[in-house]
Amino acid sequence: MTPVGDILKLARRLLVIGRVAGRRAEAGGVRFAALLLATLVLALSLGSLVAVHAVYVGKEERRTARTPVAPDRALEQAANATAWLVGSDSLDGERRFSVVYLAPNKGDAPLPPGLDRWPGPGQAALSPALRKAGAGEDIDHRYGQLAGTIGEQGLDEPSEWLAYVRPRDGLSAQRPTDVVTGFGPTAGHVSAALEPGSGRLDDKPESMFQAAVIGMLVLPAVALLVVAVRTGAHARDGRTVLIAALGGRRLDRALVATGEAVLPAVLGGIVGAAAMASAVLHDIRIPYTDYILSSSHLRHYGWAAVLAPLTAFLITLTTAVVADLAPRRRASANRPRGTSTHTWLPRLAVLCPIAIILAVRGPDLFTPDSVSRTLTSWAGIAGTILTLPAAIATIIAKAGNLLTRRGRAHDLPGTLIAGRRTSTHPGATARLVTGVSIALIVLMQAIAWQGLFGAQTTAARQTLDRIGRSVVTVGTHGRVPASAMAEFFAGAPAKEAVLLTPPDGKQNTYLTLYGDCVALTALHLPCPARETRIDRFPEDPRLRELIRWTPHMDPTLLIRRADARTLTERAASSSNSATVAVLRPDGGPLSVPALKRLSYETFPRGATISAPGEDQLTAGVPNRDQGRWSVLLGMAGIAVLATTAGISTMAEFLRQGRALAPLSVLTGGLRVFRTSAAWSVLGPLALAGTAGSAVGAVLAAPVTVSGESYITGWLLLSTTGVVLVISVLLWGWASHVAIRQAQTWRPSGD
Repeated sequence: MTPVGDILKLARRLLVIGRVAGRRAEAGGVRFAALLLATLVLALSLGSLVAVHAVYVGKEERRTARTPVAPDRALEQAANATAWLVGSDSLDGERRFSVVYLAPNKGDAPLPPGLDRWPGPGQAALSPALRKAGAGEDIDHRYGQLAGTIGEQGLDEPSEWLAYVRPRDGLSAQRPTDVVTGFGPTAGHVSAALEPGSGRLDDKPESMFQAAVIGMLVLPAVALLVVAVRTGAHARDGRTVLIAALGGRRLDRALVATGEAVLPAVLGGIVGAAAMASAVLHDIRIPYTDYILSSSHLRHYGWAAVLAPLTAFLITLTTAVVADLAPRRRASANRPRGTSTHTWLPRLAVLCPIAIILAVRGPDLFTPDSVSRTLTSWAGIAGTILTLPAAIATIIAKAGNLLTRRGRAHDLPGTLIAGRRTSTHPGATARLVTGVSIALIVLMQAIAWQGLFGAQTTAARQTLDRIGRSVVTVGTHGRVPASAMAEFFAGAPAKEAVLLTPPDGKQNTYLTLYGDCVALTALHLPCPARETRIDRFPEDPRLRELIRWTPHMDPTLLIRRADARTLTERAASSSNSATVAVLRPDGGPLSVPALKRLSYETFPRGATISAPGEDQLTAGVPNRDQGRWSVLLGMAGIAVLATTAGISTMAEFLRQGRALAPLSVLTGGLRVFRTSAAWSVLGPLALAGTAGSAVGAVLAAPVTVSGESYITGWLLLSTTGVVLVISVLLWGWASHVAIRQAQTWRPSGD
């Protein structure tokens, strides 16, 4: 055989030796699964970075392609011109979406991307996602007859809500319309001001999203990889020394390490590649966020999506080989090392409640605008992060002492051993819970700060809770004919309307309320023949909320009785600063979808209809949706960190578990392994998940006191539940492996 053949034969043999050694090694199965999971999570994390970039680039390209081209001067009569006006609307409790009013001068005018034909007068084309989301509000008939759906090329992403509406009477020159002659940069100079959709305003910068993915997915994946390659390292270090003593070179040791790690890395990469291929070929709905990841966006970066699993495989394999080749610190003597008692842990644990009190109550010692207030809160949070793992470890150690006494009193060997192990190794418990508890606190802070600037949203939600939709405001887009206003009032199910006008700045300096006797009586107001001033704040909650959300500081109210004709004429001719409100005399709720549909039947471009303050609630929806991404990514990161901590502790438990194998004979059963695994893996992780979630919510309370809080009971249950499920699974896994290890033990002078 040639020298090259000998080298290849030796290489194959070393690879096989590594594979067999890994299968038979202590905690070999645990390391195999850990390397597979680490490769998979790393592949998905890197793939997520690619997907985020692909989505941002793809959305921008779609938005540019559909952006109208405005001529340098008005061409109202040009054959290829289209009258164009961008408005907005919303569904109940959801974000605003664009409603584009258009009217081509001729039927052969350039079509917006996504439309294959012009809607007829009084018709509308809607995006598929809008039709699905608004089915409960009969969105198909809100703007007129449905003319069809908007194609994929006309939407920046599959989940976009968008409507193209062609008014029944067209768009006259008197209205504030624009003229467009084409779409996209190939048609001329685009005008971003005319672009439909508010994505650029609602979306966070790509760099912020990428940073969130790196912090919440990539870094936990790296931590899992580090733990995976060092699982069972004690036995492999001995093997490395033996190979070196037999004359093995670094290349030989590298081949053995490669043979041990290559199979799980390949399997993890294959699963990750399958997930990425699925995202490239099909649209995927992301859980919890309800976001649809567009395969068309990701397909343009298919090469990068393929490289993500391959890169994860190479990183895992390289890390595993380098970790086995890295020199280890040798013990300076042959005496066994003493066990550290970690006397500093109880002292550090005492500081934990002090740090929590400092974070929660400390800021109250300073004024709201003081820098010391923020610094005190941060100092308390940092102190809690440093001391909470010590507190959890101390609690577990104290519980171990109780277990020890109970085991001795009732002759329970498993409980006795578990108690002794737990109380003797508090440092291992602290290391186990550190990552999980810190991640939970940081996640709660991130979610709390997400809702910090939602004070107006909170106030709007409180208003809606108090009065519901027992009164709604009607905001027309510009002045409308009195006949249209009368038709709207006649068709409205409320049958009663009032008009709230601001002061004119001249003779009248108060808010003025117009209404007939039925409406005024329904609002618990007098019906005077002459103008009457009300100095007290109104008793009716509907009127109080109307005034609260009217930009005027003086609560003094002037009441003027007006018949239906006078009220209609004033409402039709009033400026946009006036508030038209409709209500039911019996105080019952109004159907906003029905009123919106009626407005599009009577007014040229419909009307903005909402409860008092509801526009602020709608404006806060993008912030809420972005907070869902923080929750999703944070939950995934916590799951990875909990798995990382559990695998690390499980490997240490199995390494020390060989000493427990003879106890299966002495105790006559295997329960000792389940009990020991419960207190080594399950108990600390479960307590870390529960305490971390609870303490994180408490620390976030000062942040959410003035804004809308996204830290809900469901969130706390979810974070705790994820950690509990992982801890139970790892406990069962550790118990199974330890029992199987004990069953293969045979007496050999132990």
